[in-house]
Amino acid sequence: MASKARKIVINPVTRIEGHAKVTIRLDDKGKVDKARMHIVEFRGFERFVQGRMYWEAPVIVQRLCGICPVSHLLCASKAMDMVAGVDKLTPTAEKMRRLLHFGQTYQSHALHFFHLSAPDLLLGYDADPAIRNVIGLAIEHTELAVQAVKMRKWGQEVIKATAGKKIHGTGSIPGGFNKNLSIEERDFLLKDTDQMIQWAVDGLNLYKELYMKDIDTLGPLGSFESNDVSLVREDGALDIYDGKLRARDKDGNNIFDMMEPIDYYKYIKEGVRNWSYMKFPFIVSLGQEKGWYRVGPLSRVNNCDFIDSPIAEKERQEFKALGKGRPVHSTMAYHWARLIETVYSAEKIKELLGDPDLQKDDLLVTGERRPEGIAIIEAPRGTLFHHYRVDENDQITMANLIVSTTSNNQPMNESVRIVAEQHLEGKEITEPLLNLVEVAIRAYDPCLSCATHAVGQMPMQVTLVDADGSVLDKKVRD
Repeated sequence: MASKARKIVINPVTRIEGHAKVTIRLDDKGKVDKARMHIVEFRGFERFVQGRMYWEAPVIVQRLCGICPVSHLLCASKAMDMVAGVDKLTPTAEKMRRLLHFGQTYQSHALHFFHLSAPDLLLGYDADPAIRNVIGLAIEHTELAVQAVKMRKWGQEVIKATAGKKIHGTGSIPGGFNKNLSIEERDFLLKDTDQMIQWAVDGLNLYKELYMKDIDTLGPLGSFESNDVSLVREDGALDIYDGKLRARDKDGNNIFDMMEPIDYYKYIKEGVRNWSYMKFPFIVSLGQEKGWYRVGPLSRVNNCDFIDSPIAEKERQEFKALGKGRPVHSTMAYHWARLIETVYSAEKIKELLGDPDLQKDDLLVTGERRPEGIAIIEAPRGTLFHHYRVDENDQITMANLIVSTTSNNQPMNESVRIVAEQHLEGKEITEPLLNLVEVAIRAYDPCLSCATHAVGQMPMQVTLVDADGSVLDKKVRD
C-alpha cells in the first residue's frame, strides 16, 4: 500500500525582504513530522570587507540592504569608533546619529506594517492572492495606503537630511558625523512631525482593534514561549542606538543583564544546521538546544522597563497588560510592539529636532588606534552585532556580523512548525492555509538580504510529493 506521507514546499515566501522557502513534512496520518524555513541564499559580506581599510566598512556593509542600510552604517561606525580610539562622541555627532536611526526605524516599520503585512490583516488571509498585496490594499483602503506612503517618505527625508541621501548615505563616519542639521532642514522636517505622530498612533489603534477582534486566531498563531534579547539603556529604558544587553527568559527573569557589547561573544554564540545558509545564535549558558531567543520590537518592548516618550510609554503599559505579569509571547504581537516603536520614533524625532546641538559644528573626535572594534545596535528588526579586527596597515582582517534575522532564525522555524500543526494537520492543503505560514514569518519582518547574499528567482512554487519523492501535484505562481 502506497504511503500517504507528504512533503509541502512553499518557495519562495512572499512579501519579505530576501529569499526563503518552507518545507513541511506530514506523516501518513497527516501529522506534522518536520517543518523548516530554509534560507536559500549565500551570504558573503563578512569576506567582502576583508582587506579593505577600516574607515570604508560603514559605507560597504550598508550595501547589505536597501531597506535598513542605516543600521549597518551606524553599527559599523560605532565599531570603528572603537578602532579609531574614540570612546565618546560629541553631543552633536551622537544626536545626529540618533536622529538618523529614528528616521530609519520610523520608515522601516511603516513600510513593513502597511505595505507587507496589512494586506493579510485588512483584505483577509484567504483573499485572492492577485489582490492580497499592496496594490489591492491601495484599491480597497486608498486613504490608508496614501498615508503609509507619506509616513515612509517622511522617514526617508529624515535620513536624507542626516546621512546625505535616502539610501546608502555617508553621514556617519568613524569618530563622529560629517554634517550637522541646518535650520532649513530642521524646519522642513518639523512642519510634519505632529501629523506623523498622529498617523503612527492611528496605525497602532488600527492594529490593536484588528488584533483584539480576531484574538482567537491572531493570539496563538505561530506563538510560543521564548527567551528575549535586546539592548536597554543603563536605567532600563528602551534605547535603539546604544545601551547594554539584557536577556530574559519566558517568565521575564533575567538570564543576564547590563552585559557590555564588547563581551557579547562570552554570552552569545552561533550554531549551524546542514539545511540552511543562515546560522542559529544561542545564549551560551543555556546551550544550543534551549538557548535560542527572539529579538526585535516584541523583545525590546518586553525587555525594557519604560519608554522615555509619553505616548509610547502609555501604549507600552497597555501592551504589557496582555502578558498578565509575564512577557507577551504572541508572535502576531510583533506588529503591536512595532507600531509602539513607530510612535516612539516619531516622538523622539520631534524632541531631537528641537535640540540646538544639532546646529553645532563640533562633529569629530580622534584617538589612539586600536586593533579591534565591537558594537551593538537595535536595527528595526532586532539586535545587530558588528565585530571587526584591523591590522597595523589599517586593513580589516576579520568581520563577524550577527544580524537581527539571524537571531530570529530558530524562532521563525518554531513559528512555521506551530502554524503547520495548528492549521495544516489532517486538512486539505489550500493556498489560504499556506498563507498563514507566511503571515507568521512576516510578523518577524525578516530581512534575508541582511542575513545572506541574494541570488535566485522569485516565482511562488508549491510542490506536493509522496514519501518516495514522486510529484503528486505542483502549482506555480509567477
